[in-house]
Amino acid sequence: MRESSVPSPIVRAFFDRPTGSLQYVFHDPKTRHGAIIDPVWNYYPEAGAVTTESADEILDYVQAEKLTIDWILDTHPHADHFSAGPYLKEKLGAPHGIGEKVTEVQKIWKKLYNLSDDLSTDGSQWDRLFAEGDTFMIGEIPVKVMFSPGHTLASITYVAGDAAFVHDTLMMPPSGTSRADFPGGNALDLWNSIREILALPTQTRLYIGHDYPASGDAPQYMATVAEHRLCNRHVKDGISKDEFLAARQARDATLKLPARMLEALQVNIRGGRLPAPESDGNCYLKKPIGKFSPR
Repeated sequence: MRESSVPSPIVRAFFDRPTGSLQYVFHDPKTRHGAIIDPVWNYYPEAGAVTTESADEILDYVQAEKLTIDWILDTHPHADHFSAGPYLKEKLGAPHGIGEKVTEVQKIWKKLYNLSDDLSTDGSQWDRLFAEGDTFMIGEIPVKVMFSPGHTLASITYVAGDAAFVHDTLMMPPSGTSRADFPGGNALDLWNSIREILALPTQTRLYIGHDYPASGDAPQYMATVAEHRLCNRHVKDGISKDEFLAARQARDATLKLPARMLEALQVNIRGGRLPAPESDGNCYLKKPIGKFSPR
């Protein structure tokens, strides 16, 4: 039974099927104050087009539920979709936050893209850079920030009452965990982050960042700490660190880069903004050639 003293937010998931990305709105049922986590700005690489249907679906929900949004939160700079944080900030007036280690990710990818000095790497594209142990309130629900590196070196988890938004650390238990082979990622860091997450109270609801269901099937996106410890294929109780590292690294060695990665990181290190328009008034993205393996 859930501890009555632990606040329990209402959580609504939104799914972007082309990228398998899960976005969340959670709110305090008493005050109807809420936060948005990892919103998607839709990108169509075949056309070089961006649209806002996913973010607009979130806006429609916020309006229908009469919510006051206090924060728009990124868990990390995503490699598969553009962040809709700036768009939602403009529409809702809420500040935009991410973990403080984003500055290290900015430095890595600024070098990989050979970007000019017009890209600041101090995290100033966000309104707040959260540190390990930071706390804030959403209505009457306390939110604590956990530093959760591994998938990226900047990843953080938001623990809101009895719900934790664990981004790309865990998948659903049958699928295990997320990859740790991107620049700045590290499988040992991922193991340590997951062990900290799985030390949360057993009934804590863990909301993941991705699912990849068959066409027409609904995504799965939440399992409790207890469920992961019982049956997560990579990190359930009884699996050792060495077993995890061997399995995770072997799996990562077979994976291709996400289809939108080289575009997405270029936007997301800017906080979800396109590069400045060039002399013709249009924005352009660039790709490093020969720096990654096609696998």
